[in-house]
Parts: sequence; structure tokens; C-alpha cells
Amino acid sequence: MTASIWTEPPRLVTPEGVPYETWTEIDGDLGDLPVPLATAIARFRLAFARGDESRVPYWQVPDGVDVIADLPYADDADGDGDADPVRGHRLDLYLPHEAVVRGGHTLPVYVDIHGGGFVYGYKELNRNFCVNLAARGFAVFSLNYRPAPQTDLIGQLRDVNRALAWIRDHRGEYPIAQDGVWLTGDSAGACLAFLTTAIERPSAASVGASAGLSTGLSSVAKSLGITPSGIGVNGAALVSGVYDIARYVPPESGEYGAGVRGGLTGDPQSIMDVLAEPFYGCLRGAGRGVIDTGRIVRSVDLPPIFLNTSSDDFIESETLKLAVMLAEQGVDFELHDWKTAKAETLGHVFPVCMSWLPESQRVLDLIRDFTYARL
Repeated sequence: MTASIWTEPPRLVTPEGVPYETWTEIDGDLGDLPVPLATAIARFRLAFARGDESRVPYWQVPDGVDVIADLPYADDADGDGDADPVRGHRLDLYLPHEAVVRGGHTLPVYVDIHGGGFVYGYKELNRNFCVNLAARGFAVFSLNYRPAPQTDLIGQLRDVNRALAWIRDHRGEYPIAQDGVWLTGDSAGACLAFLTTAIERPSAASVGASAGLSTGLSSVAKSLGITPSGIGVNGAALVSGVYDIARYVPPESGEYGAGVRGGLTGDPQSIMDVLAEPFYGCLRGAGRGVIDTGRIVRSVDLPPIFLNTSSDDFIESETLKLAVMLAEQGVDFELHDWKTAKAETLGHVFPVCMSWLPESQRVLDLIRDFTYARL
């Protein structure tokens, strides 16, 4: 803990004594940062962790679902060959127990990418969502990726890409389908899932042509320099995503915090604004256009997409704008925008962080129906 970040030591455990580091970084990776940036990230993480405290008791794996935890998907061996997997390079696999008993290779696969403003949380945040999805007849891989400031946006996309490559190479070891996966993500994770879909799918211009993979790459894959894993992304289910991130790419000034004022939450010191230089600066070479949502929808052969938000989701408009773009391009999609009644709260990413709610259970059923109808 860096003394210059905290005026006094904060509480870093739940009231029941569960350490926040069970599911997120707090300040252990901030030592080399300028104090203002380290302070902003630490406070953001701490605020989110306190918001998740009450949900910790729900992070359980019930009877009927099996979990294989902490599988390393990247070789993080040091120069002496000693393997010590980076926490951001691990994944879990959730399986319906019946599928394990039956064997075979027919169980459809979802790959879940957690949210957290690109800086907060690990896969444990989404355990209850993944368990509920698995119980509805899916194999669910839940991914870690390195949070900022450990890496930037392209680094996170490379982490997801490496995880998909690992699943591609190892899926034959598990009782799951071998013919592609569906991606799901919430908030920042939905952004990573959407961009990964754009990387993995061919360009719209190459569809129906005889061009091979090398000439069929989407502009996103080419510009970011990420080779698709080739696993096959058959669709996506995106919850309360943030998609309009091109506006956060900083100008050439190179100054930290030089992005758009107001950021994600409207607070001048919101995390999206604070991260402008260290996180989005990597996109200068590729250009803002490469992650422009409209350009992606027009130029990539997108698969079926399920969208979910709510009227009290603070970035509801991001999902609605994406839905309009998908409709204009004739993409197969389904939109669910839940309207809250008076004195009722659903909020941001409610199917993920409060998956026990009746509305969340209905969303999970809808995801199942949408997916199974397109297998």
C-alpha cells in the first residue's frame, strides 16, 4: 500500500472478513505510477469493491454445476523457465454436471469477459452469472485479463485473443462443442467482447468471396495487429456495454488525463477520462476510426448479437445507439431495454451483478433462447 495514495489506511475486507483482493486488485500494481493516476485508480477500485461487498455471499457454485478453476491460458514462465502464471492470464470453466456425465462434444460454449471500467475486478466478479448460464445448458469459460494499468486496451484485447487460442487448442479435452463459441461481456467486458468479435470475424467485403483468412481480415484486426485466433465466434450477448470509446483516444499532447472531459460518468475525474493517455494512447497509431462503432458495424460481418440494458442503466444510450447501427446494417440482433417501475432499481449490468433477481433470471432465459435458436 502506497502511503501517498491513502491519507489513512482504508478497509480492504468485507464486513465478513473476505479480502477485496479475492476478486480485484486495489493498489498492489500501482507503485510505479504518478501519484494522481495511482490515487484515481485505487479510489475507483475501492469504491467498486465496496459496492460489490453485499454480493459476495451469492458467489457460490451450486449442485449441478462443476467448475475447473484457475487454468493458465498463457505461458508466463520467466527466463529460468519457472512458471508463475500472471493472475490476469487465468480462466475458469463452468460445466453442467450432466454434460460431464454424458460426455460428448455437443454442449454450446460461451466465453465470458467481466467488466470493471478496464481497471477493476477479475473473473470471480462474474461467478454467479456464469453459474446461472452454465445451468441453462452451456459450457462457460470465464476469463481474466490484465487490468489497467498493467496493460493498455490493445494489451487486454491480446489477452482475450490468447485465451481464445488456448480454448481452441484445448477444447477437445472437455465435453463441449468444437465448432466455435459465443462471447458475452458486461460493461467494459462487453466492449472487449464486441471488439474481439470484430477482430475474429471476417470483413464484410470478403463474405462470399474465395479470399483466404489473410485477405479476409477485418480492418480492426489489421489495424490493431492482432491475428484472429480462428476459434470461430458464432454470436455475442452483450450486457450494458460501453462502445463509444473512440472519443477517449487522447490528442497528440501525450498528457495524462488529456481525453474528453466528462468521461464515462460525467465526473471530470471519471476513470475513463483519467485513463485517456495510459490506456487509450496505444490507439493513436491505429487511429480513432478503427474502434469507431459505426465503422465496425459497417465493415465487419457481424454474427447474431443479443443486447441488454435498462432504463436506469447510466450508459443505456450506448446500447440503444449500437442497436440502431445494427438495425441499419441488417445484422441479426435482439434488444432488451428493461423499464423500471417507480421505487424499483435494476441499474447497470443487473443480470450479472444481481443474477438472482427475477428480471435477471428472465434475461438469462432469453440469452439461452436466443442462442439455442441460432445453433
